[in-house]
Amino acid sequence: MNNIKSSYIKLIPVMLAFFAMGFVDLVGIATNYVKADFALDDTTANLFPSMVFFWFLICSVPTGMLMNKIGRRKTVLLSLVVTVFALLLPVLDYNFYIMLVSFSLLGIGNALMQVSLNPLLSNIVSGDKLASSLTFGQFVKAIASFSAPIIAAWAALQFNNWKILFPIFMIMAIIAVVSLGFTQIREDDEKGETSTFAQCFALLGDKLIFFSFIGIICHVGIDVGINVTAPKILIERLGMTLADAGYATSIYFLFRTIGCFSGTFILAKLSSRIFFGISTLMMFVAMGGFFFVESKTAIYVCVALMGFGNSNVFPIIFSQALLHLPEKKNEVSGLMIMGLFGGTIFPLVMGIASDTMKSQAGAVAVMLVGIIYLITFTTRIKKPLIR
Repeated sequence: MNNIKSSYIKLIPVMLAFFAMGFVDLVGIATNYVKADFALDDTTANLFPSMVFFWFLICSVPTGMLMNKIGRRKTVLLSLVVTVFALLLPVLDYNFYIMLVSFSLLGIGNALMQVSLNPLLSNIVSGDKLASSLTFGQFVKAIASFSAPIIAAWAALQFNNWKILFPIFMIMAIIAVVSLGFTQIREDDEKGETSTFAQCFALLGDKLIFFSFIGIICHVGIDVGINVTAPKILIERLGMTLADAGYATSIYFLFRTIGCFSGTFILAKLSSRIFFGISTLMMFVAMGGFFFVESKTAIYVCVALMGFGNSNVFPIIFSQALLHLPEKKNEVSGLMIMGLFGGTIFPLVMGIASDTMKSQAGAVAVMLVGIIYLITFTTRIKKPLIR
């Protein structure tokens, strides 16, 4: 009984870290404000989310190796400290280059956090509950994601300063640092010899790991893509102001939050494969709608379907990969989080496509390709053996 109580207590700082992990999703609405503030075109503006997720390509595998040396908890703490500095910069100054540096630090901190926090959770939660626990972590993360556009819009309307978002989130990150800093989590049995880069990348030779890696790329690309594009669709088709159109991002994250919370229970009853298939079909229907719908209500419905559909894709894919090679958790985690580089690839291609077509339909078409891949990935989902 005491062990169960101790585990629940240790979950609190870990979930605060999951909340801080959600700060990376502010890049969607922030990109739209930065675009307006500096009069940027879509291709240039989409450099900002790309700068965030570029660092997942560079930092993810080295972070998996770092965890073998210093441990997962210390790696999470390092990630939170970097996040605090990322959020501090826009408070000190605000210009194009400062925001590029801020978003880069936010990406570096989030890369460190994503790689280390998910396996750290596996030190507290038993393997057979990992998928639903990861989903609950994504639910907590989604609360921060959902809050960002609302706080930015409120600050813009009330104080004509959307950047108030940064100090608010910075304070929350500091609380997470202090909380986790005073929490001890046993992980000695998970440490081992540091793998080489070649050994880490060799894991991509495993078919499930490779296809899971591509799945993560598509999931994050779609996530960042809809985050950035939904307000632009409303502005393009209905002539809405950015402050009003920004609520579309909140709707997306609201339904992602609902999806993550309900997914915690659904995955305990329904097979991952069936739930994944339903989720991807919802996204396919929503993306088809974006090509044709013109009314605000219909666009919001499509955004909501995207939010719910994309809410459980990551934890299902991640848990499949993590439990497939449990003896290589750190390395597999590094590879999977490197897949968040999709958040760089998709916005860049989407920006080029939308500028070329002079319509957000170009961006929608790029996301549709990712959704089609996720639908095909459904056939590869199985109940993993816990070895």
